[in-house]
Amino acid sequence: MRWLKLIIAVLLLPATTGITSVAWHACHVLLAGANVVPALAFGSGYLLWLLIFIFLPTPVRTYVLGHELTHAVWALLMGARVSGLSVRKSGGQVRTSKTNWAITLAPYFFPFYAVLFMIGFFIAHAIWNLTAHFWVLFFLVGLGWSFHVTFTIMVLLTVSQPDVKSQGALFSTVVIYLINLLTMLVTATLLSQSLTFATLAQIFSDKLPASYVWTLDNGAVLWNYARTLWSQR
Repeated sequence: MRWLKLIIAVLLLPATTGITSVAWHACHVLLAGANVVPALAFGSGYLLWLLIFIFLPTPVRTYVLGHELTHAVWALLMGARVSGLSVRKSGGQVRTSKTNWAITLAPYFFPFYAVLFMIGFFIAHAIWNLTAHFWVLFFLVGLGWSFHVTFTIMVLLTVSQPDVKSQGALFSTVVIYLINLLTMLVTATLLSQSLTFATLAQIFSDKLPASYVWTLDNGAVLWNYARTLWSQR
């Protein structure tokens, strides 16, 4: 299976360029129609966590708890049984009756606390009608996303991750990057009034095929150039 995942990763590499372009254009749409209050609230939450992460002791156990709970949640969603959850500062563990690449890599692309904040806010909103306080939701989502991004980058760069090794470095890197951007885009679309799923689909239909066309065109140029050099030897 490892060789198959390697082939899939190579085939998905052009998509990383395409989805990056999609995210860039989606940001333009969001900023063009952004309400100042949600944008400031999200940015404030994101910046607050960055400052906490840089200047204060990092809550490693909180991250490890979210990491293992994410494994557990995704395993349950896929019909597996979960047991033996343990959390320590040095790491954690959860036992599942089955696993796959999504369960294994979920903590690196699923912003557990951002999603938890969203669920908690909307439950509270259903009870108390928090329409006038939606800026709190954007603040919490910014905080949760910043937590997810900083810890994900830190652990991938500084700690050997058995999850990543088990799936292959290239496959894991491509999947983590793509699904993180997709999750960000879906979250932004759900919370935004200026970006719709129809607009997002239109941007995808323009940018994603273009990335593959660009890759094929330049790949053909490089191939012909290499053949020319080889024939001149």
